[in-house]
Amino acid sequence: MSTSLLQRLGIVHPLIQAPMAGPNTPALVAAVSHAGGLGSFGAGYLEPKDILDQSAQIRALTDKPFALNLFVLPDTFEADESAVARIRDRLDALMEQEGLSVRTQRPASWAPVFSDQFAALCEVRPAVASFVFNLITPTQLRELHRRDIYVIGTATSVAEARAWAELGADAVCVQGAEAGGHRGTFLHAPEEAMIGLFALLPLAVRAVGIPVIAAGGIMDGQGMLAAEVLGAAASQLGTAFLACPESGAAPAWKRDLASADDHRIGTIRSFSGRAARGLRNRYTQAMQPFEAELPPYPILNALTAPLRRAAGQAGRGDLVSEWCGQAATLVRPMPAAELVKVLMNEYRAARHQFVA
Repeated sequence: MSTSLLQRLGIVHPLIQAPMAGPNTPALVAAVSHAGGLGSFGAGYLEPKDILDQSAQIRALTDKPFALNLFVLPDTFEADESAVARIRDRLDALMEQEGLSVRTQRPASWAPVFSDQFAALCEVRPAVASFVFNLITPTQLRELHRRDIYVIGTATSVAEARAWAELGADAVCVQGAEAGGHRGTFLHAPEEAMIGLFALLPLAVRAVGIPVIAAGGIMDGQGMLAAEVLGAAASQLGTAFLACPESGAAPAWKRDLASADDHRIGTIRSFSGRAARGLRNRYTQAMQPFEAELPPYPILNALTAPLRRAAGQAGRGDLVSEWCGQAATLVRPMPAAELVKVLMNEYRAARHQFVA
């Protein structure tokens, strides 16, 4: 199944760079794709025009296949205005206390309109479209297949993997509990779907008849081979690419990854209103007493955006959402194409040793 997936996607290596919305850049996506993997661009935060513009930048850098990723969300959101007012007061007080001059503001919209983003994705016509946070509709799936776009869904449980397979997705990416960034959970409460990758992976492979991609805590070629032994058709790595020069992660974020204590990496909701794995820091400590009153994603995510931008510019990694997988300290700061080469050399060496 691994060979058929690579042939269908037009890539050389069983390696997918995770679509990290935020720190991802066209340069990172293009570098991975040009090196024989599948670069993925996280477009969940972007307006349609930006999706078109940045996809054009990727195509200007490489003629290789790449993926676009979207967050499947409602087109509109209803906010609890009293909760919004309370959290704005909390955030403004924290920013004042930490010496940041910026303050929160109520945005014109809480998030881009998904149906408009989807239309832009169809216009771009990437080789691959991947999705998190929910299923797309059967009509949307048919629209993608009509354009010969390969569809990958994200699952954090066997039930979610089955849901994507029954919808007609071409492949499913199973996101283990170790994975950095936002959880893709949509059929369960987040705490009910924190399943370790190497437990979830063989269960999902047995449950569905489509290629299964492994994501969560994989940082080297040995981990890629381990996932393959358990049935994965390919491995998706995100944190491994965060320290690359092409990554858009803030310098403080890149610096903090290499020295992160494993027990300080955990599931956080206080930055965005949705469960996500990253470094616990000064911000998460300050917001912990108020977690019960935090508004959901994307409302909280929009409200914390000014703080995160200002903190990043000030080099305050302790106030930034430093998303990362559980094995973050294994990052290697090198150009993305070089990292792909290193990963695949490790994979081949481990495979040779395993077969021998």
